[in-house]
Amino acid sequence: MTLIERRFRERIVLVGVVFPWTSTDAVEADLDELTLLVDTAGADVAARVVQRRDRPDPATFVGSGKAEELHRLSESVDADTVVFDDELSPAQQRNLEKILGRTAIDRTAVILDIFAQNARSQEGKAQVELALLRYRLPRLRGRGRGLSQQAGGIGTRGPGETKLESDRRRLLRRMTRLEADLRTLSDTRHVQRRSRQRSRQREVSLVGYTNAGKSTLLNHLTGAGVVVEDRLFSTLDPRTRRLALPGGEVVLVSDTVGFVRKLPHQLVEAFRSTLEVVREADLLLHVVDGAAEDPEAQIEAVRTVLGEIDAADVPELLVVNKADRAPAEARRLAERHPGACVVSARTGTGIDAMLEALAAELRRSDRVVVLHVPFDRGDVLAAVHREGEVVEERHGEGATVLEVLLDEAGRARFSEFVAS
Repeated sequence: MTLIERRFRERIVLVGVVFPWTSTDAVEADLDELTLLVDTAGADVAARVVQRRDRPDPATFVGSGKAEELHRLSESVDADTVVFDDELSPAQQRNLEKILGRTAIDRTAVILDIFAQNARSQEGKAQVELALLRYRLPRLRGRGRGLSQQAGGIGTRGPGETKLESDRRRLLRRMTRLEADLRTLSDTRHVQRRSRQRSRQREVSLVGYTNAGKSTLLNHLTGAGVVVEDRLFSTLDPRTRRLALPGGEVVLVSDTVGFVRKLPHQLVEAFRSTLEVVREADLLLHVVDGAAEDPEAQIEAVRTVLGEIDAADVPELLVVNKADRAPAEARRLAERHPGACVVSARTGTGIDAMLEALAAELRRSDRVVVLHVPFDRGDVLAAVHREGEVVEERHGEGATVLEVLLDEAGRARFSEFVAS
């Protein structure tokens, strides 16, 4: 189930549009990234076009005149497909394909195609397929024209249903099945997470722009053996490993899918259950490529997606990676973000200092409190031992006195026993 031909490397024409609310530099940067996405999907860029418009054309996005110009350009460079950096509506896509005489797709389709190539786990494959079906469903409209209606069959009246209606019903059935499967997998993950929470293991999630070096950092920290490639979206399925911090605490570190600008809404929705590991983490290690041309834009793109999945309020430690490639640029970026760490996940430079900062950030969210638990409240005593880290326990007058390390939720739960 792919959107880009795999039997040969397609030739692609890229199209970007500069609107009054965007800038030429931003559009060119987006097209540079789209070039990398197209290469990752297995195609070659034959030409790129940038147009200025006051607003998108409702019928063709770029206007009929520009569409005809794109048709002639595609003919001259022998392009198979035209890829638009902005999302096309189903109607715009159909109209463009009529004018261009070839496939017209958008950035969303390219990213979905890459995800389809890289999904490995059962859950990852189901999530990507669901996102693809959500993308394709509205685009079935109109493709049934010219298709003959199916026979009504014995015992039926009327001309029967169109091929379009049959395809649509089949896609909806498959989507319902995938959503049910993903709910089951999500329930299993919730059970596993509750088990970790009972053991009081802290959770740290690696987040960042795609190809920022998250998997390399996870490998260096934990020896996870995650496959590392210098390409976009090489990691889709989350991986969780144990990490011992300098103070002896053991935390769980999870690697997650990388983000990009204009991450398709279908993917954010399909991967929402997987990204719960980010939303429920105690701390985010936000990995940034210090050698990137515009790291600030990448930081903003990641934080935008974090907001979409309700993870904007999770504490964050910014980690500027790839200091071995561009040490001066990495230092300047860290200086603009107080508290940020500069590391090289490949060489190990700065990792020890980052671990110290990580441990300090986690400790800030913890606090030792003194609890007075009456002798007849054995249930509370057991719950405290289960949910907190007891530093000291002694018997007082009519109560057990505990000094215990509790997070915010634990402090709220046992607030009536806190010593005044």
